[in-house]
Amino acid sequence: MNNISIKIISQTDVAEIFKGNTKALFGVVENAFMKYLHGNVLFPDKISQIFDQETQNRINCMPATLLGEDMVCGMKWVSVFPTNASKGIQNVTGVMLLSEIKTGFPVAVIDGTLVTKMRTSSVGCVAAKYLAPTKVETIGIIGSGEEARMHFALLKHLFPTIKECRVSSRSSSSEEAFIAKFKDLTTDVNFIACDNDSYKCASNADIIVTAISGQAPVLKAKDITKGGLYIHVGGWEDEFEVALKAQKIVCDDWEASKHRTQTICRMYKEGIIKDHDIYANLSDLISGKKKGRNNDDEFIYFNSVGLSYIDLNFANYIYKEAIKRGLGKEVVIAEDNSVDYASLIY
Repeated sequence: MNNISIKIISQTDVAEIFKGNTKALFGVVENAFMKYLHGNVLFPDKISQIFDQETQNRINCMPATLLGEDMVCGMKWVSVFPTNASKGIQNVTGVMLLSEIKTGFPVAVIDGTLVTKMRTSSVGCVAAKYLAPTKVETIGIIGSGEEARMHFALLKHLFPTIKECRVSSRSSSSEEAFIAKFKDLTTDVNFIACDNDSYKCASNADIIVTAISGQAPVLKAKDITKGGLYIHVGGWEDEFEVALKAQKIVCDDWEASKHRTQTICRMYKEGIIKDHDIYANLSDLISGKKKGRNNDDEFIYFNSVGLSYIDLNFANYIYKEAIKRGLGKEVVIAEDNSVDYASLIY
């Protein structure tokens, strides 16, 4: 038996790796899609254990393998508890496990909470590169938690032309907290608290984001008043008629999404939309197989379900960077000949 050691990489380590390195976030996402297109990914189905159908409190096991030059296997173990919002605590927490596949030894345990937020918002931003209008000046964000904040931060980095950000939440205090977080950091942006008014938030916006913890159609069809991009982040966040207004529906991966509980997945199960109603997967746009936006009058609906191989690509990138920078803590979890097996029994 050989010693088995793993590197424990904390959320602080992950933040250090990506600090001032925002382009790397988008690069990891696009790189993951290209690995998938080139056949260098094993992508099993996600296992979701739902503890409450109404609230969708759940824990997901998301496995994947990167082949080719990477040769790593892993999973993200992530909990999504929408009911945490009412308790004033975060609703998404997770860890990631990474193993090499030459011997099968585990090599790292990595914080998955921050990675989940970065991955989700980075995928939305990569989609926006291909699907947003020519000039993005106004964005409307429904939701005010950490995922909503991450979306604003990355969208502003991607589109410096943003001049107005509207935020709508169930409480005015959370809207004000969102604004307070950014108003001194982005002084060129006019922030508007919308008092939980979805029309005030979304109408005439170039990009709309819904990042909420609940399961309710908060975005209404009447709120969509012009061409633009809608980034649908979570579960059931909009009326069916919102998707029916779209000239194009794009997914991170439709096959991975279609049997879930998101809005367009519910529509699929009810026979309202069919496979042919999905214009493209995001990989089709990245590879150039399909064109993104044709004109600024189009209203485009982007649905993100979350793909394990993108999380694993993040984990692999983080692990390599941690080694380069001397980050993380090495822990021996099994020592050579450390256990007298006979003594366990006799």
